[in-house]
Amino acid sequence: MSRTISLILMAGAALGCGAAPPPVRSQVELDPPPLPWARERVERGEIDSPLVALVGGTVMTATGRVIEDGVVVMERGRLRAVGARDEVEIPEGARAIDVTGRYVTPGLIDTHSHMGVYPSPSVRATSDGNEMSSPTTPEVRAADGFWPQDPQLPRAIAGGVTTIQVLPGSGNLIGGAGAILKLHLGRTVEEMEFPGAPETLKMACGENPKRVYGGRQAFPMTRMGNVFGYRRAFQQALEYGRGFEDWQAQHVGWQRRRRAYLEARERGDADAEDPGPAPSPPARDFGLERLLGAREGRVLVQMHCYRAEEMARIIEVGEELGFRVRSFHHAVEAYKIRDLLAAHDISVSTWADWWGFKLEAYDAIEENLALLTQAGVRGVLHSDSAMLVQRLNQEAAKAMAAGRRAGIEITEDQALRWITINAAWTLGVDEHTGSLEAGKMADVVVWSGNPFSVYTRADVVFIDGLTVYDRHAGPDALHRTDFELGQDLELTTGGE
Repeated sequence: MSRTISLILMAGAALGCGAAPPPVRSQVELDPPPLPWARERVERGEIDSPLVALVGGTVMTATGRVIEDGVVVMERGRLRAVGARDEVEIPEGARAIDVTGRYVTPGLIDTHSHMGVYPSPSVRATSDGNEMSSPTTPEVRAADGFWPQDPQLPRAIAGGVTTIQVLPGSGNLIGGAGAILKLHLGRTVEEMEFPGAPETLKMACGENPKRVYGGRQAFPMTRMGNVFGYRRAFQQALEYGRGFEDWQAQHVGWQRRRRAYLEARERGDADAEDPGPAPSPPARDFGLERLLGAREGRVLVQMHCYRAEEMARIIEVGEELGFRVRSFHHAVEAYKIRDLLAAHDISVSTWADWWGFKLEAYDAIEENLALLTQAGVRGVLHSDSAMLVQRLNQEAAKAMAAGRRAGIEITEDQALRWITINAAWTLGVDEHTGSLEAGKMADVVVWSGNPFSVYTRADVVFIDGLTVYDRHAGPDALHRTDFELGQDLELTTGGE
């Protein structure tokens, strides 16, 4: 899309939001009508959370600073102050909580979850993660299949997790939009949506799509077919965008003729030619709209891909088709192309040691995250599992230990970033969460000890300054979803 057209589109978007007309930025005098996807998100108000000060703990900020005898002040959903005890004044009226001997970190973030779309109980009736009716389904959204009553969700909170990205499965080349959610458990997915988060798009390469459709003797059956499937879909999106550009240009011409006609009628010119009705826009296609968003950088591509040469190929194809991968997921061979990933500023969302469950997962090494970090890649430790999400801190500890055994001095701050700020960047929300800095959302975990110890548990979890989990609250420590009420289940937090 040309720069001139892009500016015209932005002008149309501003008018569509009720703003004053912007100054003219091209030779076109009249602004085109807004595109259907050019809308600003509705700003949400502040969270009504209490004034709380966590005092005396070891504060790991995920910014490179670890504060002994630190203070973290939270108010109205935000971090008001973070620093050493002699730097931060505890506000009058604050509820001071002594966390001496304990550790305080940002809330953990899981970039790859299927909770809610593959919930528990895991039966066909609740399986809503893969729309495998076509190899490309960018039009579907994980949010539309999400079940907020999934009993797996409160157990993730008990593991210190405050934000998740729920993705469609990997059966399709293009699986649909992800859902970035804060774990404020509610009745609807809308109550959990991360305010201001960009849209994400799940894509997949390799064995999964070719196995699903090849098993049906349908396209795609090979990796050749996979790559052509991306080319065809993004070319369709490009042509779809051009169709709207043409319509906008036609509409501007119609506006000019309509204005001339009305002015002529006011002058009494009975022969003035009526330009007729406004030109109709092309038929809206939600899937192509999302792919066009990926081309324009406002939809972040999350790509399931294991093998090094496939990731390298996807980078090339993305440059050809006009999209960029934000993060390669699973990516067990990422260490082989870590220089390439660093050069393109692509994060890697992977495991500590999962491997061998299929051929493309065979050449994994435990030092993957450490090598990526050493090369300057934003490493991220994800779960892809309702079990691993409960112990992301321990998984990060395993990956850190593997790097150190190989002579790569991974610090605890770097390991913490794998499950906090790097993950936040992957989801496009790092300005809002992922580190303990004044002004950010008050997503905070108080740990019983060093979070990289196998003996440590999350004691208290705050989301937007609200206490969503307290390990010492007895039977009420773990939230029961509506589905669990009346089931007479024995709930444990694993803390005793």
